Amino acid sequence: MPAMDDLLLRMRVLANVVVPLLFFMASVYLALHVLFARFVTRPESPVLWFFSVVTRPVTRPVAALLPAGTPEPRVRLVSLAVYAALWIATRVILPATVAGAR
Repeated sequence: MPAMDDLLLRMRVLANVVVPLLFFMASVYLALHVLFARFVTRPESPVLWFFSVVTRPVTRPVAALLPAGTPEPRVRLVSLAVYAALWIATRVILPATVAGAR
């Protein structure tokens, strides 16, 4: 069994915590953006502005994969599905790699 000061083991444990957390946070913000965009009707709303600024970095890679001209609500929903799937996948895959390193 390796010592806890083993750098590779620490990096795996850190990745096991940080990567799923980032995907979870992206999913939560995207879900909130979808929810608020549905109920807030004013386009100049500061709430919608906030969520568009926060979620733009996570929707941009997904929008690049979708056909040009895809409506923004659809991009948000597809992004939400992608990041939720990535979060679940990392919660299943990464613990197995950390357990395999022990």
